Amino acid sequence: MDGLNSKLKKPLRKKRLICKHKLLLDELERLKNTLNVGHELVLEWLPDKSKKICGEVKGNRVLVYDEDEQVALTTLRHEFVDYVMCQAIEPYRKVTNKLIELLNEEAYLRKEKLADALARAI
Repeated sequence: MDGLNSKLKKPLRKKRLICKHKLLLDELERLKNTLNVGHELVLEWLPDKSKKICGEVKGNRVLVYDEDEQVALTTLRHEFVDYVMCQAIEPYRKVTNKLIELLNEEAYLRKEKLADALARAI
């Protein structure tokens, strides 16, 4: 009888995971439509207790590792908002990095000029 019970439990577990996944998919669509952003995002729910993080965004994929449905929903919302905020500040990051690159180049040229002058002087 135990063999039959375990065979019945596996399809039920899979069905529950599919229902939870649908809930997460629906929430992602709700977030996209409500804020009218992030339409390129897709959800991958990968329950994994061994992960040290609850979720992350890689490229256009929102990865959620939480096993509990309610925690996974919270993680999905967090990752979505974080992604949207990062998109908003991306132009500033690009400009800042370009400025740092230019300043590093200028500092290098000045250092080389000074090193040449000092080398000739000694």
